[in-house]
Amino acid sequence: MIDDIRTQVAIVGAGPAGLTLAHMLHLQGIDTVIIEQQSESYVRARIRAGVIEQTTVDLLDEIGLSDRLHRQAMVHNGFYLRFDRTTHHLDFHRHLGRHAFVYGQSELVADLIDARHTTGRPLHFDATDVRVHETGTDRPVVEFVADGSAQRVRADFVAGCDGFHGICRQTLDRGRTAVMERTHPFAWLGILARTTPVTDEGMYCAHPDGLSVHSMRGPHLTRQYLQVPADTDLGAWPDDRIWRELRRRSAADDHPELETGEIIERSLAPLRSVVTDPMQQGSLFLLGDAAHIVPPTGAKGLNLAISDACVLSHGLGLYYATGDRTYLDRYGETALPRVWQAQAFSWNLTTTLHRLGDDQFDWQLRRARLKRWTGSIDEERALGEIYLGLPFPTPWRP
Repeated sequence: MIDDIRTQVAIVGAGPAGLTLAHMLHLQGIDTVIIEQQSESYVRARIRAGVIEQTTVDLLDEIGLSDRLHRQAMVHNGFYLRFDRTTHHLDFHRHLGRHAFVYGQSELVADLIDARHTTGRPLHFDATDVRVHETGTDRPVVEFVADGSAQRVRADFVAGCDGFHGICRQTLDRGRTAVMERTHPFAWLGILARTTPVTDEGMYCAHPDGLSVHSMRGPHLTRQYLQVPADTDLGAWPDDRIWRELRRRSAADDHPELETGEIIERSLAPLRSVVTDPMQQGSLFLLGDAAHIVPPTGAKGLNLAISDACVLSHGLGLYYATGDRTYLDRYGETALPRVWQAQAFSWNLTTTLHRLGDDQFDWQLRRARLKRWTGSIDEERALGEIYLGLPFPTPWRP
């Protein structure tokens, strides 16, 4: 026996994109069902980026989901750059009057899940055997098993928010899809450690031997990263080797030495850039990592996911209110310019801050760009415009 469910929008994936989209649609009276393959505890604990743009926070303010963020987030004006053993602060706030907010993605997702539960609308965790059918029609179907029962959701539209390896992306007609990709020959070895942050805002340390990144999750908890080869074995990096290399690459004449401490988590993340065009096929719309991947340099992935949700929410809201499909049919072409701006920003930071080659020419080119960023108000402002968040392509309208 299959339980049939009728809804307006089926959302596959309970990450930032899917949960934010569901909440914005709920505020417009549009019915949704969310299907997530992982458990609720896993989704709540999943560690991801922690820098949220001012633009994203403004949206969360408008939809009533930012109270805990404002109580707990660390508010930053910009970030630090360190090279040639000297530390520079890029203060974007003084030029733009805006901020970045350090608030872990897991915390934001917890807020979004709580908000969904409050609405009483369906949110299915631990879904198995998820399949998406008939996206080329105006009656797509999502089938899955939850709580031991087979479920069939019949919807008007499907929002694919289930990531790069998710089932929605796999349903695309490859003959009608362009996937543009760049893979970098290095990865980030990341740690979560019980240490005091080295600076009061995040810091990138550009070193001839590779990048190190130093950010925080609280006054006594840090996330730090090392550029390593893409084929790195985590087992070859014991704690003392990680701290030794972090200290070497972050050494400065104008700050104390980096504090070391207990490493409570470690990970390895390859760096790549991916854009899928179009971001929609028939009644299927891709959001967030299902549509595009940005390197962690610049912290744009979470913010792009919520930007996508804002664009699609606008199109669906207009359609259900008036029957006008104009913005719905233009979802991809509306969202992609902001995606490409974020890709360009991330590419600029990635190629400037990382070691790309073994010769001095590469290092001197990178130093020249770093000196422009730290010596030119115009360059600093241009970086800040994107780091703090470009306007979303469409406004939020309840």
